[in-house]
Amino acid sequence: MYNPFSLEGRHILVTGASSGIGKSTAIECSRLGARLFITGRNEERLLETYSLLEGGGHVCLCADLTDEQQLDELVSKVDRLDGLVNNAGMTKTVPTQFINKKDLGDVLGINTVSPILLTQKLLKKKKLSQGSSVVFTCSISGVACVGFGNVLYSVSKAAIHGFVKNAALDLASKKIRVNAVCPGMIDTDILSAGIISKEQLEVEKGKYPMKRFGRPEEVAYSIIYLLSDASSFTTGTALVIDGGFILQ
Repeated sequence: MYNPFSLEGRHILVTGASSGIGKSTAIECSRLGARLFITGRNEERLLETYSLLEGGGHVCLCADLTDEQQLDELVSKVDRLDGLVNNAGMTKTVPTQFINKKDLGDVLGINTVSPILLTQKLLKKKKLSQGSSVVFTCSISGVACVGFGNVLYSVSKAAIHGFVKNAALDLASKKIRVNAVCPGMIDTDILSAGIISKEQLEVEKGKYPMKRFGRPEEVAYSIIYLLSDASSFTTGTALVIDGGFILQ
Protein backbone atom coordinates (compact mmCIF):
# COMPACT_ATOMS: atom_id res chain seq x y z
CA MET A 1 0.00 0.00 0.00
CA TYR A 2 1.31 3.44 -0.96
CA ASN A 3 2.33 5.48 2.09
CA PRO A 4 4.38 8.70 1.74
CA PHE A 5 4.94 8.65 5.50
CA SER A 6 6.67 5.25 5.42
CA LEU A 7 10.08 5.00 7.08
CA GLU A 8 10.74 1.49 5.78
CA GLY A 9 14.45 0.64 5.82
CA ARG A 10 15.55 4.00 7.20
CA HIS A 11 18.05 4.37 10.02
CA ILE A 12 16.99 6.98 12.58
CA LEU A 13 18.64 8.19 15.78
CA VAL A 14 16.31 9.48 18.49
CA THR A 15 17.73 11.22 21.57
CA GLY A 16 15.81 11.51 24.82
CA ALA A 17 14.09 8.24 23.91
CA SER A 18 13.65 7.04 27.49
CA SER A 19 10.41 8.97 28.06
CA GLY A 20 7.78 11.34 26.71
CA ILE A 21 8.00 12.62 23.16
CA GLY A 22 11.24 10.77 22.44
CA LYS A 23 9.81 7.45 23.57
CA SER A 24 6.66 7.87 21.50
CA THR A 25 8.68 8.98 18.48
CA ALA A 26 10.91 5.90 18.63
CA ILE A 27 7.93 3.55 18.97
CA GLU A 28 5.95 5.16 16.14
CA CYS A 29 9.00 5.23 13.84
CA SER A 30 9.54 1.51 14.43
CA ARG A 31 5.91 0.85 13.51
CA LEU A 32 6.52 2.55 10.18
CA GLY A 33 9.51 0.35 9.39
CA ALA A 34 12.51 2.34 10.64
CA ARG A 35 15.56 0.83 12.28
CA LEU A 36 16.13 2.81 15.47
CA PHE A 37 19.17 3.96 17.38
CA ILE A 38 17.79 5.21 20.68
CA THR A 39 19.68 7.05 23.39
CA GLY A 40 19.02 8.52 26.81
CA ARG A 41 20.66 8.85 30.22
CA ASN A 42 18.42 6.50 32.16
CA GLU A 43 19.33 2.96 31.10
CA GLU A 44 16.35 1.27 32.78
CA ARG A 45 13.79 3.51 31.09
CA LEU A 46 15.69 3.36 27.79
CA LEU A 47 15.52 -0.44 27.84
CA GLU A 48 11.78 -0.18 28.47
CA THR A 49 11.44 1.88 25.28
CA TYR A 50 13.61 -0.65 23.46
CA SER A 51 11.30 -3.48 24.52
CA LEU A 52 8.35 -1.69 22.91
CA LEU A 53 9.94 -1.17 19.49
CA GLU A 54 8.50 -3.17 16.61
CA GLY A 55 10.68 -4.90 14.04
CA GLY A 56 14.33 -5.85 14.54
CA GLY A 57 17.86 -4.55 14.36
CA HIS A 58 17.33 -1.67 16.79
CA VAL A 59 20.23 -0.43 18.91
CA CYS A 60 20.05 0.93 22.48
CA LEU A 61 22.87 3.35 23.44
CA CYS A 62 22.86 4.84 26.94
CA ALA A 63 24.70 8.18 26.96
CA ASP A 64 24.90 11.56 28.65
CA LEU A 65 24.99 13.97 25.73
CA THR A 66 26.46 16.77 27.86
CA ASP A 67 29.65 14.68 28.18
CA GLU A 68 31.60 15.24 24.95
CA GLN A 69 33.45 11.94 25.25
CA GLN A 70 30.15 10.06 25.47
CA LEU A 71 28.85 12.16 22.60
CA ASP A 72 31.80 11.11 20.44
CA GLU A 73 31.31 7.45 21.42
CA LEU A 74 27.63 7.67 20.45
CA VAL A 75 28.51 9.09 17.03
CA SER A 76 31.05 6.30 16.47
CA LYS A 77 28.46 3.60 17.23
CA VAL A 78 25.67 4.69 14.89
CA ASP A 79 25.43 3.66 11.26
CA ARG A 80 24.91 6.07 8.42
CA LEU A 81 21.63 7.79 9.24
CA ASP A 82 18.60 8.82 7.23
CA GLY A 83 17.09 10.70 10.14
CA LEU A 84 18.05 12.40 13.40
CA VAL A 85 15.58 13.47 16.07
CA ASN A 86 17.20 15.83 18.57
CA ASN A 87 14.66 15.51 21.35
CA ALA A 88 16.55 15.26 24.67
CA GLY A 89 15.75 18.19 26.94
CA MET A 90 14.98 19.51 30.40
CA THR A 91 13.21 22.39 32.06
CA LYS A 92 13.97 24.39 35.19
CA THR A 93 11.69 27.06 36.67
CA VAL A 94 13.76 30.06 37.74
CA PRO A 95 12.65 33.73 37.77
CA THR A 96 15.00 36.05 35.90
CA GLN A 97 16.41 37.67 39.05
CA PHE A 98 17.46 34.27 40.43
CA ILE A 99 19.29 32.94 37.36
CA ASN A 100 22.72 31.55 38.18
CA LYS A 101 25.54 30.26 36.02
CA LYS A 102 25.05 26.60 36.94
CA ASP A 103 21.34 26.50 36.11
CA LEU A 104 21.96 28.41 32.90
CA GLY A 105 24.73 26.00 31.93
CA ASP A 106 22.64 22.92 32.79
CA VAL A 107 19.63 23.94 30.70
CA LEU A 108 21.60 25.28 27.74
CA GLY A 109 23.92 22.28 27.89
CA ILE A 110 21.13 19.74 27.41
CA ASN A 111 18.64 21.75 25.35
CA THR A 112 20.95 23.73 23.08
CA VAL A 113 24.65 22.86 23.10
CA SER A 114 24.36 19.05 23.04
CA PRO A 115 21.95 18.75 20.08
CA ILE A 116 23.92 21.28 18.07
CA LEU A 117 27.21 19.47 18.75
CA LEU A 118 25.64 16.08 18.01
CA THR A 119 24.42 17.34 14.65
CA GLN A 120 27.84 18.85 13.85
CA LYS A 121 29.72 15.68 14.82
CA LEU A 122 27.43 13.48 12.72
CA LEU A 123 27.96 15.79 9.76
CA LYS A 124 31.73 15.84 10.21
CA LYS A 125 31.86 12.03 10.36
CA LYS A 126 29.57 11.86 7.31
CA LYS A 127 26.99 9.88 9.27
CA LEU A 128 24.04 11.85 7.83
CA SER A 129 23.15 10.57 4.36
CA GLN A 130 22.30 12.79 1.44
CA GLY A 131 18.57 13.34 1.57
CA SER A 132 18.42 12.81 5.33
CA SER A 133 16.23 14.79 7.70
CA VAL A 134 17.15 16.40 11.02
CA VAL A 135 14.32 17.29 13.39
CA PHE A 136 14.63 19.26 16.62
CA THR A 137 12.05 19.29 19.39
CA CYS A 138 11.73 23.02 19.95
CA SER A 139 8.79 24.76 21.67
CA ILE A 140 6.29 27.56 21.31
CA SER A 141 8.02 28.95 24.41
CA GLY A 142 10.53 31.68 23.65
CA VAL A 143 9.35 31.94 20.05
CA ALA A 144 5.60 32.55 20.22
CA CYS A 145 4.91 32.95 23.94
CA VAL A 146 6.54 33.28 27.35
CA GLY A 147 5.71 32.34 30.92
CA PHE A 148 6.67 33.37 34.44
CA GLY A 149 9.84 31.60 35.57
CA ASN A 150 10.33 29.97 32.19
CA VAL A 151 13.23 32.15 31.08
CA LEU A 152 15.94 29.45 30.93
CA TYR A 153 13.83 27.01 28.92
CA SER A 154 12.61 29.77 26.60
CA VAL A 155 16.16 30.99 25.91
CA SER A 156 17.38 27.45 25.18
CA LYS A 157 14.57 26.73 22.72
CA ALA A 158 14.70 30.14 21.03
CA ALA A 159 18.38 29.45 20.30
CA ILE A 160 17.46 26.13 18.69
CA HIS A 161 14.85 27.91 16.58
CA GLY A 162 17.60 30.16 15.18
CA PHE A 163 19.95 27.22 14.64
CA VAL A 164 17.36 25.29 12.65
CA LYS A 165 16.88 28.10 10.14
CA ASN A 166 20.58 28.69 9.63
CA ALA A 167 21.50 24.99 9.46
CA ALA A 168 18.71 24.40 6.94
CA LEU A 169 20.26 27.01 4.67
CA ASP A 170 23.80 25.69 5.15
CA LEU A 171 22.85 22.07 4.49
CA ALA A 172 20.40 22.51 1.61
CA SER A 173 23.20 21.96 -0.92
CA LYS A 174 23.86 18.56 0.71
CA LYS A 175 20.16 17.67 0.34
CA ILE A 176 19.87 17.50 4.14
CA ARG A 177 16.70 19.04 5.55
CA VAL A 178 16.53 20.64 9.02
CA ASN A 179 13.22 21.39 10.73
CA ALA A 180 11.67 21.70 14.17
CA VAL A 181 8.44 20.87 15.92
CA CYS A 182 7.17 23.40 18.43
CA PRO A 183 4.77 21.80 20.90
CA GLY A 184 2.64 23.53 23.46
CA MET A 185 2.05 21.76 26.77
CA ILE A 186 2.33 18.01 26.28
CA ASP A 187 1.18 15.43 28.82
CA THR A 188 4.55 13.85 29.67
CA ASP A 189 6.41 12.78 32.82
CA ILE A 190 7.24 16.43 33.47
CA LEU A 191 3.59 17.08 34.33
CA SER A 192 3.41 14.14 36.73
CA ALA A 193 6.61 15.03 38.58
CA GLY A 194 4.76 17.21 41.07
CA ILE A 195 6.48 20.44 40.00
CA ILE A 196 3.11 21.85 38.92
CA SER A 197 0.04 21.29 41.12
CA LYS A 198 -3.14 19.66 39.77
CA GLU A 199 -4.97 22.95 40.29
CA GLN A 200 -2.37 24.84 38.25
CA LEU A 201 -2.58 22.22 35.50
CA GLU A 202 -6.36 22.60 35.28
CA VAL A 203 -6.02 26.38 34.99
CA GLU A 204 -3.40 25.91 32.27
CA LYS A 205 -5.63 23.49 30.34
CA GLY A 206 -8.36 26.13 30.32
CA LYS A 207 -6.08 28.40 28.29
CA TYR A 208 -6.10 25.94 25.39
CA PRO A 209 -8.99 26.23 22.89
CA MET A 210 -9.16 22.41 22.79
CA LYS A 211 -9.26 22.33 26.63
CA ARG A 212 -6.57 19.70 26.94
CA PHE A 213 -2.82 19.20 26.65
CA GLY A 214 -1.26 17.37 23.74
CA ARG A 215 -0.26 13.72 23.81
CA PRO A 216 3.33 12.60 23.09
CA GLU A 217 2.24 10.55 20.08
CA GLU A 218 0.64 13.63 18.52
CA VAL A 219 4.05 15.29 18.45
CA ALA A 220 5.63 12.03 17.24
CA TYR A 221 3.31 11.98 14.21
CA SER A 222 4.48 15.47 13.24
CA ILE A 223 8.13 14.44 13.67
CA ILE A 224 7.46 11.45 11.40
CA TYR A 225 6.03 13.79 8.76
CA LEU A 226 9.28 15.78 8.83
CA LEU A 227 11.39 12.59 8.68
CA SER A 228 9.46 11.13 5.77
CA ASP A 229 9.23 11.81 2.03
CA ALA A 230 5.91 13.53 2.70
CA SER A 231 7.92 16.63 3.68
CA SER A 232 10.62 16.38 1.00
CA PHE A 233 10.23 20.07 0.04
CA THR A 234 10.11 21.32 3.64
CA THR A 235 13.18 22.73 5.38
CA GLY A 236 13.94 25.50 7.85
CA THR A 237 10.43 25.47 9.25
CA ALA A 238 8.99 25.17 12.76
CA LEU A 239 5.76 23.20 12.92
CA VAL A 240 3.52 24.42 15.76
CA ILE A 241 1.60 21.69 17.64
CA ASP A 242 -0.24 23.52 20.40
CA GLY A 243 -3.98 22.88 20.19
CA GLY A 244 -4.50 26.51 19.17
CA PHE A 245 -2.80 28.04 22.23
CA ILE A 246 -1.01 30.86 20.37
CA LEU A 247 -4.16 31.85 18.49
CA GLN A 248 -5.43 33.69 21.56
